[in-house]
Amino acid sequence: MPRDSRYDVLFEPVKIGPITTKNRFYQVPHCNGMGHRFPQGMAAMRGMKAAGGWGVVCTEECEIHPTSDLSPGALMRLWDDSDIPTHARMTQAVHENGGLAGIQLVHNGANVGNYFSRMPPMAPSDMATIYKHPLQARGMDKQDIRDLRRWHRDAALRAKRAGYDLVYVYAGHNMTLLMHYLLSRYNKRTDEYGGSLENRVRLIREILEDTKDAVGDTCAVAFRFAVDELMGADGMRWAVEGKEIVEMLADVPDLWDVNIAGWENDSLPSRFGPEASQEEYVKFVKQTTNKPVVGVGRFTSPDTMVSQIKRGVLDLIGAARPSIADPFLPNKIAEGREDEIRECIGCNMCVMGDFTATPFRCTQNPTMGEEFRKGWHPEIIPPRTSTSSVLVVGGGPAGLEASLALSNRGYDVTLSEASDELGGRVILESRMPGLGEWKRVGDHRTYMLGQKANVESFINSRLSADEVLEFGADHVVLATGATWRSDGLGRSIIHPLTETSRTKLVSADHILGGGLVLGKVVIFDDEHYYMGSVIAERLRDQGHEVTLVTPSTMVSEWSNYTMEQHRIQKGLLEKGVEVICTHTLTKIGEGEVSLSCVYTGTTRTISADTVIPVTTRIPLSDLQSGLNIRRDEWLDFGVESVTSIADCLAPGTIAMAVYAGHQYARELECEVSEIPFKRENYQP
Repeated sequence: MPRDSRYDVLFEPVKIGPITTKNRFYQVPHCNGMGHRFPQGMAAMRGMKAAGGWGVVCTEECEIHPTSDLSPGALMRLWDDSDIPTHARMTQAVHENGGLAGIQLVHNGANVGNYFSRMPPMAPSDMATIYKHPLQARGMDKQDIRDLRRWHRDAALRAKRAGYDLVYVYAGHNMTLLMHYLLSRYNKRTDEYGGSLENRVRLIREILEDTKDAVGDTCAVAFRFAVDELMGADGMRWAVEGKEIVEMLADVPDLWDVNIAGWENDSLPSRFGPEASQEEYVKFVKQTTNKPVVGVGRFTSPDTMVSQIKRGVLDLIGAARPSIADPFLPNKIAEGREDEIRECIGCNMCVMGDFTATPFRCTQNPTMGEEFRKGWHPEIIPPRTSTSSVLVVGGGPAGLEASLALSNRGYDVTLSEASDELGGRVILESRMPGLGEWKRVGDHRTYMLGQKANVESFINSRLSADEVLEFGADHVVLATGATWRSDGLGRSIIHPLTETSRTKLVSADHILGGGLVLGKVVIFDDEHYYMGSVIAERLRDQGHEVTLVTPSTMVSEWSNYTMEQHRIQKGLLEKGVEVICTHTLTKIGEGEVSLSCVYTGTTRTISADTVIPVTTRIPLSDLQSGLNIRRDEWLDFGVESVTSIADCLAPGTIAMAVYAGHQYARELECEVSEIPFKRENYQP
């Protein structure tokens, strides 16, 4: 289809210093859990972004020196010349696919513990390290400042030799030494690098000028700057020092990359904010400088992107998470296929890869992080190897993804869903507070399946084992999901709970289905992700007195990996939810429950009319069991295989379910090795 002319502005070239982008789509620096530890995976992933039409594709943070060692994180390094080949692999992959390559150089100052290098962290002044390492950063002297300038210049020259087109100076996210110099709460110096704002900006100005002098003949120099920290007077504020800094440095860099700090504000989960949420903080920058400006806002709508350009907010549409959810977003807009975009749902599952130092993943895009390991392409899938038919039982995230990927391979697919709507758990969960955008997981796949001539979908179609066999498909994939337990069995509770006449047990599924509860509610959360908190929020909004109990030291502990935890607990407390941490639920009594401290065993009781355990789920495996009983008859009905996937095999996240569906489709009738991915092994 031809491109919609409304979007032509997105495909205009933009001059950035000595380079020119082919369009306005700009993949800003973002972490990925691969970095220097998995260089082939990292390069393949970045190259895929360029193939998808992103005009500029940048690295994640790249440490310039061992005093900025982010171990155990798997980031990039450019400590010396030995690191250049890793970077050359990345720039080659980006260039071969038509993009420009950018590198985000960084010194992390007091943000790191230097666990690998064992070198003392550095800061503008003596201070505690920011991320609760049991050590302090030493205040830098003048020689340290001269060394820092030299390290940054040397890294920029290495970046140029590695083939980069754009080199960053980075003062953002409250993670970097240069931002620490800007902030008076960290910078207590009394020399020309401290005190007044002009003095605190001095080092950044020097490094920007050093970088332009070193590589500015062929490389653009970008400045990534957090204009606001959302902390009030104790932090950077766009209308005060942020604006003054932009005015001081207005035309020094070739490009302004502007955002808000910290990272949890910049990559704001959709549960807590909409698309384009940063506009009010960054819109002043373009009116202050003559240089192009890039910014982010989880942009997925081309109409929003055009609006940002035409209203003079941004020159370039920056993206991290949307480029992960759909690396081919620019090409789809260019080809008139914007309705096929896999829109980011803002769940921040991708962020988890950085915190766990593992190749990241995406709920919407199961191929992300598998470009090298498994050779998976987000838009290309190997054709079928036979004319076999496939019956998919269950229309949740796994069944939908399996059906879509199978149809893309050319298989004839029948999808059977027991309920009256496709989408499964994402339909129910998206109705909970803050999770509305998660419905995109089902909506995208349902829409795409609707365009397929080789897929038949049936709702209100619950199948028995007899009916599955009688259907006669060559292959059957079961994606029937799981149900939440109501008896509390899980990590902490090893004996089933039983209700009493005055205190009832209710499953999480009852709440997800819109069911009502009575009286005072106690939620026991031993799952530690989002479910316990969204149920607490829903019931509190309905007027219930709610207590959330968890064995952890905090609510929704696992959501630290998705940068949601602080906002989740803050929101519950502000709504009046009582939170009891470090306790497990031991017994249900008459109108009360007994709790036990996980450290001392000390018991206490609190009143409760309804108890909702959020612990574990039970795989819905009855259909598999029924078919296994008749396994000897499968071939009589033409059935070659029956395979359970995702939650009905081992309950997990929505991202894991989508991945399982895609994996099944990719591997059907293919030879798969015992270790089904390539490893990046090195020989001395």
